[in-house]
Amino acid sequence: MQLSEVQQRFSRVEQCIDDAYQACQQSQSATPELQDSIRQLDQRADEARQYIQGQDQQKIKQCVWELEELSDRALEACKQAGNVEPQLKQAVQQAHSELSSLKHQMG
Repeated sequence: MQLSEVQQRFSRVEQCIDDAYQACQQSQSATPELQDSIRQLDQRADEARQYIQGQDQQKIKQCVWELEELSDRALEACKQAGNVEPQLKQAVQQAHSELSSLKHQMG
């Protein structure tokens, strides 16, 4: 996968994570676990962006794998929380889907 393609895909991932973060901030039903998992996802995405700009392929791949694991946790926290707002649930699912797809494509 070319770096330019990774950059493009990662921009979509960042948008999804930002959407999840914003939805979580506005949520009345997000549990502390869900809030924490989304906060970690957002922070790690910021770190990954630095690696992408530095074009460090190995660190980029490692970050994508870690982000995908964090999105797994966020998705699980969303399920455990039960009755969360549809916007928040959809944003978490979309972030997870984008990260899973990127991880798969990167190998």
